[in-house]
Amino acid sequence: MGPLADAEVVAFVPSSDLTRSGKFFAEVLGLTIVEATLYAVVARGAGTTVRITLVNELAPQPFTVLGWVVPDIGRAVADLTEHGVVFLRYPGMPQDVAGVWASPSGDKVAWFADPDGNVLSLTEFAGQLVTGAC
Repeated sequence: MGPLADAEVVAFVPSSDLTRSGKFFAEVLGLTIVEATLYAVVARGAGTTVRITLVNELAPQPFTVLGWVVPDIGRAVADLTEHGVVFLRYPGMPQDVAGVWASPSGDKVAWFADPDGNVLSLTEFAGQLVTGAC
């Protein structure tokens, strides 16, 4: 086992507006804000820490920067949609009416963006993996 195998992971997400991002991660996504400074907002959810860091310039990437494993993607998509989240659609990927793509392995994935355009995702693994095993 490596030296970090049991260490908690901290995810970092860039933001050009910490007030707006903190509100999104708390009020829309349901994470708990545990610290807010001039440089970052720290949020926690299900034992994971997300540090939303202030950046001067932000060029959102076209790939997922942060994602969640959910037990029922249909329910999670519906809940987020009720909070105003719009799910992304990608050409060439057959997605259902809610924006969920079923992978060849049976995993289901849906993508959405935070207020800065960072791509976030939800994944429901086929046969659901044991918590913590991704």
